[in-house]
Amino acid sequence: MGRTAAYHLSREEANDVTVIDQDEDILRDLQDRLDIRTVNGNASSPRILEAAGIASADILVALTNSDEVNMLACQVAWTLYRTPKKIARVRSADYTERDKLFGENGIAVDLWISPEQLVTEYVARLIRYPGALQVLDFADGRVRLVGIRALQGGPLVGQALSTLRKHIPSADARVAAIYRAGKSVKPEGTTVIEDGDEVFFLAARDDIRVVMKELRREEAPARRVVIAGGGNIGLRLAGELESKNQVKLIERDGKRARRVSEQLTSTTVLHGDAADEELLLEENIDSADVFAALTNSEEANILSAMLAKRLGAHKVMALINKPSYAELIESGSIDVAISPQTVTIGSLLAHVRRGDVVRVHSLRRGAAEALEVVVHGDADSSKVIGRRIEDISLPEGTTLGAVVRGEDVIIAHHDTTVQPDDHLILFLTDRRHIEAVEKLFQGSASFL
Repeated sequence: MGRTAAYHLSREEANDVTVIDQDEDILRDLQDRLDIRTVNGNASSPRILEAAGIASADILVALTNSDEVNMLACQVAWTLYRTPKKIARVRSADYTERDKLFGENGIAVDLWISPEQLVTEYVARLIRYPGALQVLDFADGRVRLVGIRALQGGPLVGQALSTLRKHIPSADARVAAIYRAGKSVKPEGTTVIEDGDEVFFLAARDDIRVVMKELRREEAPARRVVIAGGGNIGLRLAGELESKNQVKLIERDGKRARRVSEQLTSTTVLHGDAADEELLLEENIDSADVFAALTNSEEANILSAMLAKRLGAHKVMALINKPSYAELIESGSIDVAISPQTVTIGSLLAHVRRGDVVRVHSLRRGAAEALEVVVHGDADSSKVIGRRIEDISLPEGTTLGAVVRGEDVIIAHHDTTVQPDDHLILFLTDRRHIEAVEKLFQGSASFL
């Protein structure tokens, strides 16, 4: 997590990044790759924080594997130096479920991030929408960005994008990006969707399935789910799914399997190895709609997911800690590679971006980005308010896909006019243009 955050934040010119870690080898490697400062030591030590420049820091991001170290680092930074913004990685639900623990009268953590919870929600959305490669929320879930592989048999495949509204007159959607053979294709009315294209579209939550059916044959809802790994993510996912799905969870550690079984209601918990072919066959893996490998070992996840696919599981997912592996893995027999770092980094970036940014999602291994920004001010102080979308000079590769106005979701078209306090959903095929996007909104009252 720390490495991924340092990579993303240091790539933006406005950020001066310092990384603290107890492992000198990790710091040396980071310094060789990134333009950052490093300090060796305990992140919660006042002396180490001072050496890292906490006295003049705008933001402290505590992402160690220890909840306690992260929370203490934030408290020390606030008590001694009144650091304006403090973000902590907090994994244990024992902390996050207690409302009064953080905040003004509690521990000085302004925002806590739980990678396990974010990954759980991400996987649950993928299971809810069979065929999707990514499903990302904006505007409290009222708008979703969906990534899907277009396949022969979908009514829109082989057709120009301009025909989409004729196909589904009762629903509205905006194609934000198309990737063909790994390269971005600008989505215009005359653009023809081809078999194998990776398509990202924005639509209101209730219209998602209708649009997906245009891009590939509709798949039956997932009913039988097999989860490999009874760790924090596997346990949370089983708990979220078991009321609506038939769930089996495989855990190789006997004591952990017993504890997990005591915390779940209707999930069948099996003590065994998810890469054991005999076990998978005994549990009728060929009838599984989804197999999700979510253990702490990415090697075990890759092997068990590949085995499950070979034995007949319909869709397989694997948790992959190295984002660079994701594209390689997805080109083989694994349908979806899940990178916890990529899923989580958006929650952090949303609080580092200049201006009123509500949500950020990192896409395509960090090369692309989708964000939700609120515009403030009036036609005189803003470069976008009172203007039609066709009159706004968006940076190259940027699409304004949707506008959320109060409770209304408006799919953006060329004649849509931006009004004060609108939430705009933007897609950047090249995140290197993020500073240009920020400058476009700097005229708004709440942008610095």
